[in-house]
Amino acid sequence: MPPAESADGDGIVGTGADLEPGTLLAAYRAGMFPMPIGQTTGWWSPDPRAVIPLDGLRVSRSLRRSVRRYDIRVDTAFTEVMAACGDPRRPHGWITDAFLTAYTRLHELGWAHSVEAWSPDDGTLAGGLYGVAINGLFAGESMFHRRTDASKVALVALVERLRANGAVLLDVQWRTPHLESLGAVDVPRARYLELLADALTRDVTWS
Repeated sequence: MPPAESADGDGIVGTGADLEPGTLLAAYRAGMFPMPIGQTTGWWSPDPRAVIPLDGLRVSRSLRRSVRRYDIRVDTAFTEVMAACGDPRRPHGWITDAFLTAYTRLHELGWAHSVEAWSPDDGTLAGGLYGVAINGLFAGESMFHRRTDASKVALVALVERLRANGAVLLDVQWRTPHLESLGAVDVPRARYLELLADALTRDVTWS
């Protein structure tokens, strides 16, 4: 793949290639991630890049109350979480069947993971998130909720897990008002690549 620094003004490094596990992992290690562009795959390295500092997650008083309302599970419903994130009724949905198949394969190989918030009253999946874990990096891909604060509760659980395991970098791609309210900040691409290089040296396992 071309280097991340070669991205154009929109953050696109290149298009094409496949979604095989080796291709995906090489992209994340090089500071890129895939998203569809029309009928092909684009490989992105935005500048700036949004991250959530693991010591900077903003947990409001109401969110602390919500944490107590859900049961957290990890990797018990990966495909369901990803399919919910890709629900075509959601605004700006982009997760295609090809991406669902590719990341489910990554999950089966132990690289992609889901954090899920379940409703204890009826046992349904209320929200969650998924992403890719490589050493000290967790590359967050998408999140969804069906009940109030469920995706935020999953994020709180993710950050707690990453900190406990010794991870150092939570990549969230682009800063949105929603992510900014939770502590996301922008860093220049060059700084992100430095943080990534450090994260990839860390001896961290998801479990």
